[in-house]
Amino acid sequence: MTANAEATGFWARLDGAAGGLIYGAIMVLAILMAMEGHMGAPFETAVILFGSVLAITLAKAFAELLGEALGSGQRMKRGAIRSAWRHSYPTLAAANVPTLLFCAAGLGWIGTADAFDTAQVFSIALLSLVGARVGWILDRSVVSTILGSAFAGGIGLAIAVLKFVIH
Repeated sequence: MTANAEATGFWARLDGAAGGLIYGAIMVLAILMAMEGHMGAPFETAVILFGSVLAITLAKAFAELLGEALGSGQRMKRGAIRSAWRHSYPTLAAANVPTLLFCAAGLGWIGTADAFDTAQVFSIALLSLVGARVGWILDRSVVSTILGSAFAGGIGLAIAVLKFVIH
């Protein structure tokens, strides 16, 4: 039984998706960092962002499948494919909101710069939420929750700050 076995609903889904969400949020931040100064139209940015994260998510699922086949010495079965996808899709889920923000910019509902900034804030907030959850699960204390949030969010913030230093 795991430390968070009592989690239900939202928290159970977050706990199960945490690794992929962290991976996806950091990918979104890294892609945004690489794109700044070279961004095209908002819809193009949305496609590049989502397509890049999709490609990496599919690569992650494929790598898990092949790794499992190598480790077990058995052929891949349908259940293994579903399991690899279930483990990998949270990575893609982390790109949904940032992609929608750029689509909203493409429709003229928000500015492209606002979409860019809000996508970064969302990714950092997602990292902070997962970090806070880890802090809570480990010690069940407010201090650990805040430290976990600050640590994980700080990683995202460092990537965002690095973008400004580089550009």
